Amino acid sequence: MKKCDAIKTNGGRCERIVSDSQRYCYAHDPANAERRKQAASRAAKSKNAASELVEIKARIRQLSDDVASGKLATAKGSVAGQLLGIYIKAIEQERKIKETQEFEERLAALEKATQHSYRSVR
Repeated sequence: MKKCDAIKTNGGRCERIVSDSQRYCYAHDPANAERRKQAASRAAKSKNAASELVEIKARIRQLSDDVASGKLATAKGSVAGQLLGIYIKAIEQERKIKETQEFEERLAALEKATQHSYRSVR
């Protein structure tokens, strides 16, 4: 089986298997550089979502403490908690959409590679 021609940053050769018509794997193919850059950008943004969740958890904990101590009325605490719950659902929906888009892009790349390999065999 043919392996990727790329040399990794540690100096070793990439071990990923490629089709006979390919020289590089997806991760090293210069033709995929823009797609990889976009994927990395999305990954960085998803880290922001994780930090948002940490912040929301802290806010919920503070709301809970304030309601328990009587510092905040239960009605206001309840509404604030409901709004934070809606916000969390919006974050989850956004994550699902991004995940679906990434899968669609990966599937399209695989289909393209498969079609190319299939044509080469014929």
